[in-house]
Amino acid sequence: MFCFSWNEEIVKEKFQMTQIIMDPITKTADDKLNENRPYEPIPYDIHAALREMTASLAAQKVEMRQLQKDNEAQAEKLKELDKLKTEVDKQKTEVDKQKTEVDKVKQQLQARQVAFSAALLAEGSKMVGPFRRDTTLVFKYVATNIGRAYNSNSGIFTAPVRGAYHFEFYIGGYVDNHHPTAAVLVKNQDHVFSAYAKQTSYYASTSNGATLILEVGDHVFVRMYANTKMYDDHNRYCTFSGHLLFAM
Repeated sequence: MFCFSWNEEIVKEKFQMTQIIMDPITKTADDKLNENRPYEPIPYDIHAALREMTASLAAQKVEMRQLQKDNEAQAEKLKELDKLKTEVDKQKTEVDKQKTEVDKVKQQLQARQVAFSAALLAEGSKMVGPFRRDTTLVFKYVATNIGRAYNSNSGIFTAPVRGAYHFEFYIGGYVDNHHPTAAVLVKNQDHVFSAYAKQTSYYASTSNGATLILEVGDHVFVRMYANTKMYDDHNRYCTFSGHLLFAM
C-alpha cells in the first residue's frame, strides 16, 4: 500500500507541473491567433456543401446546353428566313420584270391606237393671213386626240410607231384675185400634196389628203402658203385630221 500511494502521488504531481507549464504557452498562441484574424467558423459539414455546389454546377451545365440548343434552333430559323427572303426578292424581281413587259405591251397597244381631228380656231371667228412667208397652221380646237400624237400648241403630228397613216385637211376663206386660199401637207420638210382655191370674191374652199409611211418621230403638219388667207369661225371650216391605218 505504501508503494502504490507514493507512485500515485508522484504522477499527480508531475501532471500538475506539466499543466502549469503548458497553459501559458497555449493561451499566448490563442491570443495571438485571435488578434491577427477575425473569427471564421468552420463549416459544420464540408461534404454537404461540396454536394450542393456539385448539384448547382450540374444544373448550370444543363441550362447552358439547353441555351446552346435554343441558339442553334434560332440560327436555323434565321437561315430559313434568309432563304425565304432571297426567294421573295427573286419573285419580286420576276414580278417587276413581268410588269415592265406588260407596260411595254400596253404602251405598244396604246401606240397602235392613233387618231386625231382638229379645227383652226378654238373659239370666235377670224381671218388668218395673208403672211409674207409660208406659215405652219396651228389647229387649236382638238375634237379627238387618241394617242396624243397631235400637238395643239405647235400644230405638228408626231408618229409614235412606224406604220401607214392617212391625213386630210380642209381650208377655205373669203378670197379675191390677189389672195387665194392655199396650203400644203408637209412630211418633215417635204411637201406632199397641196390644196388651192381662188376666185374674184366670196368664200372659196379646197381640200386634200394623203396616205404616208412614217417612221417613229416623223412630223406631219399643214403649211399655209405666203400671200394667201383663210377664214374660220364656230362652224369650223378649216380642219386637219389623221389616223394610223396599221403599224409596220
